[in-house]
Formats: sequence, structure tokens, C-alpha cells
Amino acid sequence: MSDSAPVDVVLIGGGIMSATLGTFLQRVHPEWKIEIFERLGAVAEESSNPWNNAGTGHSALCELNYMPDPADPSKALQINEQFQQSRQFWAKLVEEGVLPEPTAFINPIAHMTFVNQQDHVEYLRARYETLKKQPLFSEIEYSEDAAKIAEWAPLLIEKRAKDEVFAATRSDAGTDVNFGALSNALFDHLTANGAQLHLNSEVTGLKKRADGTWKVTVKRLVGSTKRTLNARFVFVGAGGWALKLLQRSGIKEAKGYGVFPVSGFFLRTDNPEVVAKHAAKVYAQASAGAPPMSVPHLDKRLVDGKGSLLFGPYAGLVPKFLKQGSVFDLPGAIRPANIIPYLAVAKDNIPLLRYLAGELAASRKTQFRALQKFLPSADPKDWYMIVAGQRAQVIKKDAQKGGVLQFGTEVVAASDGSIVGLLGASPGASTAVPIMLDVMQRCFPTEWASWEPQIRELIPTLGTSLNENPALATSTMAATSAVLKLRR
Repeated sequence: MSDSAPVDVVLIGGGIMSATLGTFLQRVHPEWKIEIFERLGAVAEESSNPWNNAGTGHSALCELNYMPDPADPSKALQINEQFQQSRQFWAKLVEEGVLPEPTAFINPIAHMTFVNQQDHVEYLRARYETLKKQPLFSEIEYSEDAAKIAEWAPLLIEKRAKDEVFAATRSDAGTDVNFGALSNALFDHLTANGAQLHLNSEVTGLKKRADGTWKVTVKRLVGSTKRTLNARFVFVGAGGWALKLLQRSGIKEAKGYGVFPVSGFFLRTDNPEVVAKHAAKVYAQASAGAPPMSVPHLDKRLVDGKGSLLFGPYAGLVPKFLKQGSVFDLPGAIRPANIIPYLAVAKDNIPLLRYLAGELAASRKTQFRALQKFLPSADPKDWYMIVAGQRAQVIKKDAQKGGVLQFGTEVVAASDGSIVGLLGASPGASTAVPIMLDVMQRCFPTEWASWEPQIRELIPTLGTSLNENPALATSTMAATSAVLKLRR
């Protein structure tokens, strides 16, 4: 079946990125025809699913990999600023009734960092001294005292050796975000206002037409029928699958990119007695050779009103780009233009490959010992393993090294702005709002000026650094906390 009249927007992928961009575009152009295609039978079943990520609400309050130099807070500040935009956006949509009761998708939870090596303690102390001077981090606390840390998170100290060296930081400004619930609510609003959502529908082809539109080929996975349609603008928000689709589009901007997939697992407990003793998200320092996304952390999760604890992730090497992808994803993505970047990354990341091999070979007992370093009192009978989401780290060309492994989210857009895709992972979902604003400015430069007043209704501090305006930072965070019910 072929559709002749072009639609205005095609969104590929049913996660938080497509949901956020669709919400923005429907706001500024409610008359635009938007069609969304998701290859699974429901939205938010890959990286946006609450059990496929730790739902941190990344704001750099506890994630040490955003601040490798304890004297340089620039990256941490950038991520926190971005998360404040997400909070403003969600708060406005709650006020308008677009989003449901906020506790369905966001809840307050302390963000902590815990380290137990002398060099890590010295690093954490220096990081604290830097961050406490920043308005966005003014609530951060630091302690090396066992009694104080036990007040914050009893399980971290319970049965721990008395002569052990350790330190922790804590911030009450942290959150737990259920991006699955958030995505579903946004898609419900989109479809209620005219957008069409197609489930079990896989986009298999993207071809630029002479008139500048895109021929989009879609395979219906239930019934195996095919459909083609024309689109004026295409957004590829399909997680690791985005690389395959951007390659099929033929845009030169996607050449040279690769994806390094890393799988993962979490240990989980739902035992209410254990869960009741831990009310925080606690991050540690990464192991030598481990990718930043594999930093060990113990997270309290609130999903559908029920509390659980997750510990991990335990990394693995699986050539799938999605959790429900194919083992042929990685070999199928290799092209002449990205062979050198792939080989360069393999050569320069031997410690990472060794780390992943070690993770794959680890026994259940070894895996559990990693948890017991965090929680000495952990009992194996309380914990079980779940499969986490697949993370696809960006590989890109580098003039000096040939190729580099990049951590973060990469926007890949055609020069004419008619198609754009996202590659990469963390902080990802937590910064979906500023990432999608970047997409809109890149792909619709002539329209952006006329859209900006409507965007400012959703994000009043757009273009302003909160950290450089302490009074504005305080009032903005207080306002969003009140609407999102984040006040303790």
C-alpha cells in the first residue's frame, strides 16, 4: 500500500525521545500530521522501560563519570542545567493536565555517592568541595562518619568492617523517574490530539525523493503487509537501531559512525523489609577499564507504586543493538566508511574488552560479591537477576586516532534538516527535553524564532543559566518541586 500525500512528521521509535519531540512539534504546529512507528507491540519497551534502566533522573548529583576532574564541574553543571529544563517541561504539562499525577512518573529520592578506597575518598572530598560552591548543588552533603552515612542509607554500613575507609555524599534534590510511564502518557496525549501510532510496525527503508521528502517503507510485523508513505521530516529515535536506519537513508552525515553495544543485567530485590531500609540511589566509582555506563550503583526504584532495589549493571558483550534485536545487528552495521573507526576503537580499548570478557565469565557467586561490597548484609535469597536494556555507545571518526568511543548522546542530522537521528546512551532520557530542543533548532532553523515564545511557556528559563543566577535557580527548582510533588 502506498500513500501519495506526504505526512508532515514521521517518528521512528516509541520511546521517550520520540514522545518528547512529538509533544513539542504538536504544540507549535497542531495541524501537522504526525505518524509514529514502533516495531514492538507497545511503546517504551526498550531503553525507556523502567526495568531496562535505573531511572536515575540523571542530574550529576551522584554520577562521578560526569566529573572525572574534581576541580572541573562544567560537565556536571551542564547535565544538571539540562535536567532542570526537563523538570520545567514536565511540571508545565502536569499543570495543563497533559501528564497525570506526578507520582506516577517522578518521585523524590536522595542521590548519593559511596566510595571505599583511600584514593577514591580523596577524590570524592575534592569533588564535594568544588560542587558545594555551585548553586545547583548547594544541598550536597559529605561525610566520612559511619553513623552519619548509616542515617542516610543504613544498608551501606550494616555489617561493614569497622576499620574500612569510606566516604559518601548525599543530595536531597534527586529523583526517581519512570520513563516508561512518562512516555506512555505523552503518547496518549499525542494520539488523543490527532497523531497516529502504529505498533508492530518496523521501518525497513528510507529513501530521499527528488522533491525533498522521504519515502518511508514500513513492514507490518503482524500480517507481514507493507506500506510506503512520504514524509517531510523524519526523526529516528530507535535506540541502537537508529544507526541501521541512518545508514539506509544514505545521508553523508551518518558515514563513519558505528555503535558498540553493551548488554547488562541487574540484581533486583522486592523484599519489603530490605527495600524499606534503603531510600537512595547510590553510585560508586567505575572499575578500571569499565565503561561509564557500567558504574556500579544501588538504586531504589518506584514502579507502579511499588518499591524495589536494583544493583548493577553487570555488563556483557552481545552484538544486538536492541534488547529485542538481532545478533546480526553489529556485523550488519559495518561499512567501508566505519571499518577504520571500529578497528581503532578495538585497538585503543583493550582494557574495556578485557573487562567485558571478565564480566561474561563471572560466576553468580562472583557477581553477588560485587553487591556485598555495597551491602555487606545482602542475602542471596532476597535477590534475583533481571536483564537490563541494551546500551549502544557511539563510535565516530577521529582525525588523530582513526576512531573514538564516545559516551553520551549524539545528534546526527542531514544538512537540510529533513532527517535526524540519535545515537548513544546516558544521560539520554533524563535530558530528552534539551536534546529535542537542539533537534528542533537544527532541523527547523527558520521556524525556531516563531516557535520560541511557545517553547518558553513550557520552559521559562530557556537560554538562561540557572547556576549563574542563584535566586532564579532557587525559585525555579522550588516551583517545579511543588508541582511535581518533590518536596519532602
